[in-house]
Amino acid sequence: MEVSWEPVIGLEVHVHLKTRTKMFCRCPVGFGAAANTQTCPVCLAFPGALPVVNRIAVEWTLKLGLALGCEVAEHAVFSRKNYFYFDNPKGYQISQYDLPFCTNGKVLVPTADGDSVVGIVRAHLEEDAAKTVHIGGRTGRIRGADYSLVDFNRGGTPLVEIVTAPDIGSAEEAKRFLQILRQTITELGISDAEMEKGTLRVDANVSVRPTGSKELRTRTELKNMNSFTFVARGIDAEIARQIALWESGGTVR
Repeated sequence: MEVSWEPVIGLEVHVHLKTRTKMFCRCPVGFGAAANTQTCPVCLAFPGALPVVNRIAVEWTLKLGLALGCEVAEHAVFSRKNYFYFDNPKGYQISQYDLPFCTNGKVLVPTADGDSVVGIVRAHLEEDAAKTVHIGGRTGRIRGADYSLVDFNRGGTPLVEIVTAPDIGSAEEAKRFLQILRQTITELGISDAEMEKGTLRVDANVSVRPTGSKELRTRTELKNMNSFTFVARGIDAEIARQIALWESGGTVR
């Protein structure tokens, strides 16, 4: 018996807020400045340097949450997300998890079959990491590179992460959702939301399951896509890859 498949897609969208200063210090935020000229003891994690929250970044996050139909928390908490990598000298990122600013929103996405509802699980505020460039090697990645350069100008930039529910059913619907989200963000005036500048970045979580099933199978994450068109193409390619694996008796890893 031939099995038909349906995709299950969720998105994580990272948006740089175009505040004048960083999330937890007074360093300016800007694109194209000379490397490591927009830094201070706070965003370089010098001992004893204490962060102070950027009030405008908080207000703009709440504004976005309301535009997405979210519930706005009366009490929110910043947490330390531990990870060891040289683009974050503290050894942790200041982010939100248990108590984010905004939860339970939704976006209506027009489709050929009518409006589709994409749930917004959360919109939370955090700081971005520094920018790294890997020199040498064939791929431009850290593996095989001769050395790496780090530009801390971007480190500490206010970043809103919007996490959708796995409600998206096709690559085209994902692309349309992103177009609507970007339009909302730019009309609010809180970000340029330009993928070519890195002020909007998208990760896509993709899995497939038999049509009509409620099962959530193993998902994969697609990263570093630089346009909405390539997001859609990447999702389509991953859907085809996973279906081929399942139908051949393999597993998705």
